Amino acid sequence: MVSEQLVDLSRLQFAATAMYHFLFVPLTIGMVWMLVIMESVYVMTGKTIYKDMTRFWGKLFGINFALGVTTGITLEFQFGTNWAYYSHYVGDIFGAPLAIEGLMAFFLESTFIGLFFFGWDRLSRQQHLLVTILMAVGTNLSALWILIANGWMQNPVGSEFSYETMRMELTDFWAVVFNPVAQGKFVHTVSAGYVTGAMFVLSISAWYLLRGRDVEFAKRSFRIAAAFGFASICSVIVLGDESGYALGEAQQTKLAAMEAMWETEPAPASFNVIAVPNEAEMKNDFALHIPWVMGLIGTRSLDKELPGLNQIYALNRERVKVGVEAVKLLEALRKNPQDAALREAFDKVKDDLGFGLLLKKYVASMDDVTPELIDRAARDTLPKVTPLFWTFRIMVALGFAMLALFGLALWYSIKGDFAQRPWLLKWALWFLPMPWISCEMGWFVAEYGRQPWTIYGVLPTHLSVSTLTVNSLYGSLAGFVGFYTLLLIVEMYLMVKFARQGPGSLGTGRYMNETHHAHA
Repeated sequence: MVSEQLVDLSRLQFAATAMYHFLFVPLTIGMVWMLVIMESVYVMTGKTIYKDMTRFWGKLFGINFALGVTTGITLEFQFGTNWAYYSHYVGDIFGAPLAIEGLMAFFLESTFIGLFFFGWDRLSRQQHLLVTILMAVGTNLSALWILIANGWMQNPVGSEFSYETMRMELTDFWAVVFNPVAQGKFVHTVSAGYVTGAMFVLSISAWYLLRGRDVEFAKRSFRIAAAFGFASICSVIVLGDESGYALGEAQQTKLAAMEAMWETEPAPASFNVIAVPNEAEMKNDFALHIPWVMGLIGTRSLDKELPGLNQIYALNRERVKVGVEAVKLLEALRKNPQDAALREAFDKVKDDLGFGLLLKKYVASMDDVTPELIDRAARDTLPKVTPLFWTFRIMVALGFAMLALFGLALWYSIKGDFAQRPWLLKWALWFLPMPWISCEMGWFVAEYGRQPWTIYGVLPTHLSVSTLTVNSLYGSLAGFVGFYTLLLIVEMYLMVKFARQGPGSLGTGRYMNETHHAHA
């Protein structure tokens, strides 16, 4: 049995590196398409200001990309160092999308980023625009393959457990690629990245306008960010709803925990706007709910029920019992692999093998399992409700606040008087960190809500870790946090430095004498 401290430290280290990495990723995903828009306008109109916009915002994009790559490389190495059994168990499936991401998407992205920065004087306008488009495509393809891998962890389709190799094996590659959970995560995640890029440009442009500098440049940047951001935040909300539906199909436990839904309600289920979950008694001490809404989101119907956590607990308790039998049969089959009767019996119960493996946290042998341990393992299948419930609601609230901001920014951009509305510019400036907070909360909900599984319903987290010492994990965790904090400080310093310099840092001198009175 693996110590709980080892598992917790391994999870904490991966969570810390992933959260740090995802400070850089959404801005990369979002900024690159804004560069495409700006350069497209330059190619169509020939106006130099749009070329300067592409180059200036591209400089900030490049700083962010370089540091994002640095933080991302260590994540893939951690699968081998900290999660060795996980890598063995799922490498046949998980390795394919990550390999494709590295060999195709990342190389494509990196190659064209080089051409983007060094090709301005070597390529025609049209050729350079094509480079920028391909850079954007590579960035999004990179996200696609990583999210296909993560989506499979959430909903392990197209694969089957082999008792001969003791690992999951790929049976249908295209089922993995077109996994509805993975596709839902991809469009939702990249849309959140687009919002991040738009907010970044909107906020810095608002800062210029509030200070009365680089006005012509800032106005155009603000308008593009407002339009792109409004479309993106609408996509996030719509596609988030679609993700909720996919979640209702694949991960009912997570959905019930996010909604603090303890009991199965008559269809369609109500939506808890606010609740005070009581984890110990598995109920809400207080709840304010809206009828029907959760049922419509989670099932797209008026007559399909969503199970509550108490009912899921009862169902999972039975699955743990069957899982005990599955583990025993697997152990017998490993000793007698040619026994057809054993193989047939195991095939009938192997879908619940993961639930039996949950008991390995408490006992080495299934012969030592007691009803109390079965209850405990079944309770383990329910994630903590309170952090999921409130994290999800804060994320949603921020999303609608950003919808209002982008909507007003677009409206006043169309009217042409946004630069004369300081309250709007200050709102845009102070909302700069909100997309990052929302993104981090979204990933917390996705990953924390999957516990106690690394592969949902298949491989428990406590069996996935490498055999490491606690001291080595403390050392590597401190090293990662220290190094990543340093990188974050470097990123913030460079971003603030070049943002303060503004488009004048391009060396053209075209925007140095602008005032508030410049005309659009």
